[in-house]
Amino acid sequence: MNILIADSGSTKCEWCLLQNGRKKIIDTQGISPYFLDKDQIVQLLRAELVPGLKKIVPDRIHYYGTGCNNPANRKIVQQAIRKVFPGAKVEVDVDLIGAAIALSGNERGIVCILGTGSNSCYYDGKKIVKNSPGLGYVLGDEGSGAYLGKKVIQYYLYNTFDEELRYKFEQKYNIGGMEILDNVYKKPLPNRYLASFALFLAENRGHYMIENIVEDGLNDFFFQHLCKYKESWKLPIHFVGGIAYGFRDVVKELMHVYEFEQGKILKKPMDGLIEYFNRQKV
Repeated sequence: MNILIADSGSTKCEWCLLQNGRKKIIDTQGISPYFLDKDQIVQLLRAELVPGLKKIVPDRIHYYGTGCNNPANRKIVQQAIRKVFPGAKVEVDVDLIGAAIALSGNERGIVCILGTGSNSCYYDGKKIVKNSPGLGYVLGDEGSGAYLGKKVIQYYLYNTFDEELRYKFEQKYNIGGMEILDNVYKKPLPNRYLASFALFLAENRGHYMIENIVEDGLNDFFFQHLCKYKESWKLPIHFVGGIAYGFRDVVKELMHVYEFEQGKILKKPMDGLIEYFNRQKV
């Protein structure tokens, strides 16, 4: 049986084909049904995924993706995948379930995603029991790449950066305020654009302004989300995503401050998903 697993954020999607004990990884653009309709997803899959499969047809597809907590969005993704792979059994669920399976397996825990966007839940080992509301990059996404990247842009456009950081920003990006605003308000996928500026934080660690942005942004996630679960003081808290992994020192420091039990911190959940489905022998 050929099993295809997908873990998709807004920026990128990692696919893994499991075939007779072997695995093949394929990377494509991220798939967010908030920004892509069914036809656009179909076009993306045919252009970026299908060639990588080398004519291998999956029997089952387990897709975990951003935006799929919304039933209408889940249907869009499922219909698109079925159109490309009409003979496969397709299961589509929210990326948070995929993260929970990868990080916590069949055990209880608090599961957090800190990538382009952010999310969290209390997972009882089988299903999501509680989920702190995800309001997206405009109203929420505390601690995410988009949230931190927005702070970088604000510091630059408000002229809050000191001379050193302002010079580094201009040398790296060579863009003006009007171009930034056009990309945010007029062009597609503004959340990805905002998240791209989080790299500036990673490249300039140690500067007090950079550290303040990172610490404040991640603390906002802890305060607004993790503190809302009473289970946070009883169960391990796991993290996955580029932001969580890249700034794991700050995450660990905040875990200590809040007196939470440190769980796993992974850059991406695919390894855990592969292990899980190999164990299930589906």
